[in-house]
Amino acid sequence: MKTIAIVGAGPGLGLSIAKIFGQNGFRVAAIARNPQKLEVIVNELAELQIEAQAFVADITDLDALRRALQAAKQAFGSIDVLEFSPYAGWSSFTSVLETTPQSVSEQINSYLLPAVQSVNEVLPDMLNSQAGAILFTTGISAMHPLPFVGNAGIIMSGIRNYATNLYNVLKDKGIYVGHLSIGAAIEAGTAGDPDIIAAAWYKQYENGEQFEDVFPGEAMLQWP
Repeated sequence: MKTIAIVGAGPGLGLSIAKIFGQNGFRVAAIARNPQKLEVIVNELAELQIEAQAFVADITDLDALRRALQAAKQAFGSIDVLEFSPYAGWSSFTSVLETTPQSVSEQINSYLLPAVQSVNEVLPDMLNSQAGAILFTTGISAMHPLPFVGNAGIIMSGIRNYATNLYNVLKDKGIYVGHLSIGAAIEAGTAGDPDIIAAAWYKQYENGEQFEDVFPGEAMLQWP
């Protein structure tokens, strides 16, 4: 049985991704800093007969993140899919005119560096087995500059660059790298329903050929 590790797992999109992968035969390693939210995820997955474990780590602490991923590998034997989708909330974003070195540094520490650390932890095993997948979930600012999220856009576009390079280097080594850029507020019952996003992610992963997509498809048209 394969295992997906979800870094930055929460009761919204993270749970939805866990559900759809779990329903397709995956075990779930949920990694985040809030044990109460992780407990909600694990309990709801258990009700669906999906095997899951929580691994508590503040991902801005790279050593703690490394230990959590190593614990997940020890518990499940391997990590076959890494999905990276932490979200610090709107309060962490600054407009381009208010962006400072500190606000950019906060995004680097909470998103960029943990992404690289996570890949570093799973990639050697994937290269050895010539199989696996690495999935990056970002906001639409990775694809299209938005002045009201100036600091996040710098990091999101950097993540996209990193993901693109990984895709180009790993696509002939049996490892799929994917990027999905979300252009809608993630909220149940809306165009950004997390279950719908997760279904789109799984379809993209299962197809394994398309590097990146935007959700919803018309999202690029929403931003002048």
